[in-house]
Amino acid sequence: MAACATVPGANVPAGSPITQAEAQQGAQYHEQFVAEFGGEMTGPQAQYVQQVGQNIAVQSGLASTPGAFDVTLLNSSVNNAFAVPGGYVYATRQLVNLMNNEAELAAVLGHEVGHVAARHSARRQAAAQRNQLGGVGLAILSSILLGGNNPLGQQLSQAALQGSQLLTLSYSRNQELEADQLGIRYLNSAGYDPHAMGTLLQSLAMQNQLDAQLQGRDNATIPEWASTHPDPASRVQNAMQMAGNATGVTNRDTFLSRIDGMIYGDDPQQGVIEGRQFIHPTLRLSFTAPQGYYMINGTRAVSVNGDGGRAQLTTAQYTGNLDSYVRSVFAALGGQQAQIVPSAIQTTNVNGIPAAYGTARVNNGQQQVDVTVFAYDFGGGQAYHFQSITPAGQAGVFNSLYQSMRRISAQEAGNVVPRRIDIVQAGGGDSVATLSRRMAYTDAQEARFRVLNGLTGNQQVVPGQRYKIVVRSN
Repeated sequence: MAACATVPGANVPAGSPITQAEAQQGAQYHEQFVAEFGGEMTGPQAQYVQQVGQNIAVQSGLASTPGAFDVTLLNSSVNNAFAVPGGYVYATRQLVNLMNNEAELAAVLGHEVGHVAARHSARRQAAAQRNQLGGVGLAILSSILLGGNNPLGQQLSQAALQGSQLLTLSYSRNQELEADQLGIRYLNSAGYDPHAMGTLLQSLAMQNQLDAQLQGRDNATIPEWASTHPDPASRVQNAMQMAGNATGVTNRDTFLSRIDGMIYGDDPQQGVIEGRQFIHPTLRLSFTAPQGYYMINGTRAVSVNGDGGRAQLTTAQYTGNLDSYVRSVFAALGGQQAQIVPSAIQTTNVNGIPAAYGTARVNNGQQQVDVTVFAYDFGGGQAYHFQSITPAGQAGVFNSLYQSMRRISAQEAGNVVPRRIDIVQAGGGDSVATLSRRMAYTDAQEARFRVLNGLTGNQQVVPGQRYKIVVRSN
């Protein structure tokens, strides 16, 4: 729903049961997807999502028993859901946190199953079959600065796009609307309120707009999940019209009870973003993005994005020699299409950490760009590096980023406490304002509260009803 994409499957008629070839294909990709999106969550919350997902998926006719579907809750802070041929369905905890009832959860998973049932993946461009899991070309910055499918652009874009354009090629608008329609059909047959598809799309549109505002982006569809989809806002009305006058259960209270306590936002085990600071309590490092830039935390890398360029923190195999490490990163960035060699490699020391860096100028066929690799030796055979791309002559925009890298103390690491969903009941004296003040954020508390609870316009809280807030809690 958010960034749904399916691995291309066999070209079989829409609505047909899962084939053996599709089942084998889904199983082949499953572990890769789980690893790419932060790992599989376990416990009661994951079991609940699995139960709802299997119940809605069986309505599709792809299989006759709920157990034929593998529904996975992913430990990712990106709003995302997708399904692949073979009965494999995925949703991230962040997207589940955005929902306000069980019917919306069923709507998301039903939409994804609808793509599989309609065999949309088989109709996508053949190029999708050539994309490797992490090879996400055609990204924002690389398309502007490098053009086309340049391997350098792919690697520099990977972290930012892990949660938004993982398999690159979007469904057509008609395919999205068909998946909405199928999802609504499944909601009806399972006894859910079919209007949940529309309310969930409304929440997605609100969240997307809020993210754009918080990150200082004018374009609310880049680089978030909507960039691969028709704007959720434009689909809300269609979904509501398709639902018509039908009714059904929402199971709001059950849903809220089940997600109470779920991690919201970044999991400290994967590092957390606080404003312009990234801090990783496990790796014991921290850095700060330049003013005017925003960060996106991926499973294997952190991207730093802004009008002046893009940088990414990641790691590679390290033999203990920083000079050769930097050169190997440049070689990997160039790939088979281009040889990228820095003019020189300098050694330095950043906040007590041995470091080395180099810059290479690359012609993308349209203009000159500067590619920089800045690496740090953290000891114990572990190195990390920033790789950045900027217009020629502007590599210095990331100097403050490179110089901000530092080790953190055990105490500072221990002070990182995750945010979690807390379900609270509105009292007689409560309002949007009073509940918003309990949100564990220093900015946009009311806007965050409204989006989290699907409150549009001037909607107010209702005494006695339960709502989601975000708190700090281990």
